Amino acid sequence: MVSGALAAAAVIAAVTLVQAPANATPILAPQQPPSSESEALKQYRELASQAEKLNEDHLNAQEDEKAKQAELDKANQDLEGAKQTESTASADIERYRVDVDKFAGASFTSGAQLNKMSALLTGNSAQDFLDRSSALDVLATDQNNVLQGYAGSLKQAADARQLATDAQGRAQAAKDEASRLKSDIEQRKKSLDEQMDKLEDAYGNLSTADKAAQKDTGADVGPITAPGAAAQTAVDAAMGKRGKPYSWGATGPNSFDCSGLTGWAYKQAGISIPRTSKAQSTFGKAVSRDQLQPGDLVFYNSPVSHVGIYIGGGNMVHAPTTGDVVKVAPLQKNYVGARRVA
Repeated sequence: MVSGALAAAAVIAAVTLVQAPANATPILAPQQPPSSESEALKQYRELASQAEKLNEDHLNAQEDEKAKQAELDKANQDLEGAKQTESTASADIERYRVDVDKFAGASFTSGAQLNKMSALLTGNSAQDFLDRSSALDVLATDQNNVLQGYAGSLKQAADARQLATDAQGRAQAAKDEASRLKSDIEQRKKSLDEQMDKLEDAYGNLSTADKAAQKDTGADVGPITAPGAAAQTAVDAAMGKRGKPYSWGATGPNSFDCSGLTGWAYKQAGISIPRTSKAQSTFGKAVSRDQLQPGDLVFYNSPVSHVGIYIGGGNMVHAPTTGDVVKVAPLQKNYVGARRVA
């Protein structure tokens, strides 16, 4: 609910410093000239900016915890699989051991070794020798198969034990990290709540004109043409949500935070992008500022804590902050990069 007021502040106070690409139409004037911005609104937007960063930290911690939980689940699955493999291999070892023992015991029969020399010396005729040799060949093949199976089962059991040990280690590490992240999430949520209380107090100091300025959906930029179907769908989806309220942690369709809007817009185009602005800032392909096209994601602050969708002409559509609405605004001075995802 809080992640955008400051973005609007930066849009308003800093946009005049942004230069449009040479091949772009001139940047539109800020929605509200800095000279007419009240001190109360400036303070509110500064507090909102701080809250937006805290919200981003909170969301990132939540995403990290989800990832660690997934690692824990995978490690536990691997552990269970390794245990089952070892159990099967151990059963095979016992089965092969019986046959190995039989062959070992049969190596001497009545004091004669089971080999072709023994067959020659104890046979009564050439045919008897041939018959015995043939039988010994079969036994030798069976013996070899048994020994190979026995050795293979021993190796499989040893490998399974190693996999189980590795899985146990990974599971414990993931469990410990998930526990740490849970504590981190709780602390970040506490900080965010405290900031929200300050923001709520500051909102009470805003005039009717200040509040009206936050409800402004920005300039009418006319038709927007994106370079591809997916980007066009995302731009149209985001633009169709102008006027919808900003809400912390919201992902649409009736309210949004900044990355919630961009994620929802691209979802309408059948493209799944990461949940947070920080994660989105490493997704897709990096784009230089002079090569921006409608549909590109544009990012702000270092570390990244805000995102919008470029719509051309030096403008973007974004969800600024709590108390504000989805709107068109010029690119801000704290711009740090862009990514193309379609």
